[in-house]
Amino acid sequence: MLDGVYDTTGEEPVFHPVRAPTAEQLQTLLNQLIKRVMKLLTRLDYLVEEQDLVFLAETDADTALAPLQSAACTYRIALGPRAGQKVVTLRSVPSAEVPPTDHRCANAQGFSLHAEVRCAMNQRHKLQQLCRYITRPAIANERLQLNSAGDVVLPLKSPYQDGTTHIVMAPLEFMQRLAALVPRPRLNLIRFHGLWHPASVVLIEKCEALPGATFVVETNPSADVLSGRSASCEVTFGHFVLASPQRQAALADHSGPTGHPK
Repeated sequence: MLDGVYDTTGEEPVFHPVRAPTAEQLQTLLNQLIKRVMKLLTRLDYLVEEQDLVFLAETDADTALAPLQSAACTYRIALGPRAGQKVVTLRSVPSAEVPPTDHRCANAQGFSLHAEVRCAMNQRHKLQQLCRYITRPAIANERLQLNSAGDVVLPLKSPYQDGTTHIVMAPLEFMQRLAALVPRPRLNLIRFHGLWHPASVVLIEKCEALPGATFVVETNPSADVLSGRSASCEVTFGHFVLASPQRQAALADHSGPTGHPK
């Protein structure tokens, strides 16, 4: 997220940075996000709320991944001889030391909101590290191991608070977890908003000035339609196509010293 706002009232957008949020502000924001997320999941029939208690809704039998995803959310096994049981874990004695917490990090009800990392305009290497962290795979291949029984062993990078250091899964159980991570078709895992939204007027005007740029508009069914839910809306989005021979020259002519658009 941008650590500020853009003023677009003038001829050129002007960026105004804001102060870093406090721990109290992050906690307030996280509580609001939790309420909105829970309401959204309840409205989409993923959760059922009864007498101030929230339960996972019954999965649709027509969706092959739904049982696997529900089991993964509860740390249980969906298929096989150990269906319904918890995944095997290896634990050590929990540390009595309280791990240090970031100043700008809030946690509540299984949700976390982290705002400790910040990249300045000229910190391109730090921005590259952040982008790699955001786009990292769900499982690090170099940490996967096979024990003598043929089970998959995943050592955790950091032990859990209860002392869990390893997760042990049979090959079928491991494949179930991998399948549960597969996103739905045409579902964007990284989304932009505000000035960086693909339909942003300011961004479109900036990109239109690039030589050889063509704005392509596409219309696809909404995420609810793709997931099998009834919906009558469509999502229209656009993106720019820049001819490859002109790409380097255009970016050099229309970029500032840090690589951002002028």
